[in-house]
Amino acid sequence: MAGRKAVPEVIWARPERAGRGPRPAFSRADIAAAAVRIADARGFDAVSMRHIAAELGCGTMSLYNYVPRKEDLYELMIDAIGAEHVFQQPSGDWRADLLRNAEETRAILRRHSWAARLMSGVYGFSPNSLRYLEHCLACLEPLDVPYGTKMELVALLNGVVTTYTANEIATAERTRSMPWTEAEENAVRIAYLGSQVATGAYPRLAAAFMEDSGPIDLEAVFRRALERVLDAFDPEC
Repeated sequence: MAGRKAVPEVIWARPERAGRGPRPAFSRADIAAAAVRIADARGFDAVSMRHIAAELGCGTMSLYNYVPRKEDLYELMIDAIGAEHVFQQPSGDWRADLLRNAEETRAILRRHSWAARLMSGVYGFSPNSLRYLEHCLACLEPLDVPYGTKMELVALLNGVVTTYTANEIATAERTRSMPWTEAEENAVRIAYLGSQVATGAYPRLAAAFMEDSGPIDLEAVFRRALERVLDAFDPEC
């Protein structure tokens, strides 16, 4: 007999534990916290039900009563680190408030270097994700645009933060895996790039490099990217 067709479901709509039996020894929050500890200490690839069970001191199969799929586990992990947001009372300056939220999100992603790869709009239904969105909309009260536009602004800002931070983390991880320093590799790559531009095949790139004003301030680049997203939605710009 064919098995039942799988249907989509939201982990947050499920009871804490499926099935009968004694009162659960731990919660989904405990499972998420254990998974986050493992990912932080040993890397994302080390996260498994077996390792989580060892961390919690329980049987591996019993965890599936709480978290039936790995995708559910990832959603729990993202929600767990979302609790690290500290929501301050909106100041009335929506730009400053959103910039603060963005910087805080970046700091959280840096603390949990595995998280950027998991970020997805699908996970926007978790309790801490909903609290974050509600807070952002509260910060945007002074901006006289439809709520749909405000949601687009929050999504774009989050996209910039996640993409930028993911690139930072990937670059740092790659550098740590190499037998040379970042400065040594950059010198070789810049020399190669200069040789290619000098061929005359890339006149616009050559013009761009002629305008080069020195080392790139990556913090300033990040801030400008955020400001430009805000400018696109600011009626005063």
